[in-house]
Amino acid sequence: MSARRIAVLAATATAVALPLLSAPAATAAPESAATALPASSCTSNPYLPWAVHGTNAVTIRSKASAKSTALGVLYKRHKFKVHSYTKGQKWVNITDKNTGVRGWVSGKYVYRDVKMCLD
Repeated sequence: MSARRIAVLAATATAVALPLLSAPAATAAPESAATALPASSCTSNPYLPWAVHGTNAVTIRSKASAKSTALGVLYKRHKFKVHSYTKGQKWVNITDKNTGVRGWVSGKYVYRDVKMCLD
């Protein structure tokens, strides 16, 4: 490689490196911005509303058992009220607000999501 070509390559490498070396240091957000944020909603209610997950519909049953009589169907788009649930939320007692049917649905498909709080 010729001396002239080495000098051009060295000058180019220096020109590319200088902007990186002279970049301003990162700074944290001003404290006033952090204090202007509303209080965390995670401490007041970390749960989201109940919803149907993983399927489009769930069978509403007369008892908390897969072998009990089917009373209706709770569709994913339906709103519903939760009255109670078994230990470990395996079964959830609900009333479908669209149809008025009250019964038990599997906790595998009906549950509340939890908010992820990073503060």
